[in-house]
Amino acid sequence: MSSADERILIAGPAWVGDMVMAQSLFKLLREKSPGAVIDVVAPAWSEPILDRMAEVHRTVTLPVGHGELKLAERYRVGRSLRAERYTRAIVMPRSLKAALVPFFAAIPLRTGFRGEMRYGLLNDVRRLDKSRLDQTVKRFMALGLPPDAALPYPPYPELATDAGNRARFAAQLGGEATDVVALMPGAAYGPAKCWPLEYFGQLAAALAADGTAVVVLGAKGEYEVGERIRAAGGDGVFNLCGETRLEETVDVLSMARAAVTNDSGLMHVAAAAGTHVVAIYGSSSPDFTPPLTDSKTIISLGIECSPCFERECPLGHLHCLRDISPDRVLADVRSVPAPAPGPLSP
Repeated sequence: MSSADERILIAGPAWVGDMVMAQSLFKLLREKSPGAVIDVVAPAWSEPILDRMAEVHRTVTLPVGHGELKLAERYRVGRSLRAERYTRAIVMPRSLKAALVPFFAAIPLRTGFRGEMRYGLLNDVRRLDKSRLDQTVKRFMALGLPPDAALPYPPYPELATDAGNRARFAAQLGGEATDVVALMPGAAYGPAKCWPLEYFGQLAAALAADGTAVVVLGAKGEYEVGERIRAAGGDGVFNLCGETRLEETVDVLSMARAAVTNDSGLMHVAAAAGTHVVAIYGSSSPDFTPPLTDSKTIISLGIECSPCFERECPLGHLHCLRDISPDRVLADVRSVPAPAPGPLSP
């Protein structure tokens, strides 16, 4: 079969960071099959991110909430895709429900890792060798290759930007701002991944005193967190938590010299938007889910109890994050080269 005849359906992951890292798989597939059609079945929230990936032909929206089975809805979507005549499917999550749509779509080759009783739903079942596939991105890419094939170095995710959005946000930041740093204080997994809020506030104040425009980014539910950082930082700090759609966040991040972030979905968005990532790790490991970029600074103390991969510190002290001082992070941000003189431009 020529690559022009290949039609691939990807059952995509359910988290922002994983969806960004999935682009490494999409890039690998495009390299192996330049003429292939690559469609992704995924939750509705992910469509704006997938639209920024050059390799993706279209997003098939799955109208199902996180963790919901909704068998009838998955059957309806799968049946509707039979006319697309996909030649193969790759199921990225390991859950049973993720394998249902490709099965209902009658796709002849359905690849995925061994998971929740998926025999029959998948007919190319792979064993997950965690020692060989020791990073999330490697596991994703392995599904696009023959079993036990050598893995190439991961191609980095790259999200396209919108010039109109960049111009609008440049005006919102004052128009004449030449230096922007983004702060992302959230992490959906839990507080054991979050650098202390008061440290973010101190960092914001120091950067604003340098003349840097500081933007705080996060979800709608993090608005009050953003307000506390804005109040601590004073003039020159802008709270955009809940004020930007996910795709607009890509554009804001593409304008920033650096992004200071916990190990979160937005960390991966920042890397794919081309900004320098200053990534702070506590309960998680930079070895397993690093930002996929060469332009990064990793801060991880690697103390005896870290990484524990817990949502909350089981020892109650959170030394893995509390012992990372604002002054240390400030020094790392200041070491990132400043942009060329002149106002921000699209």
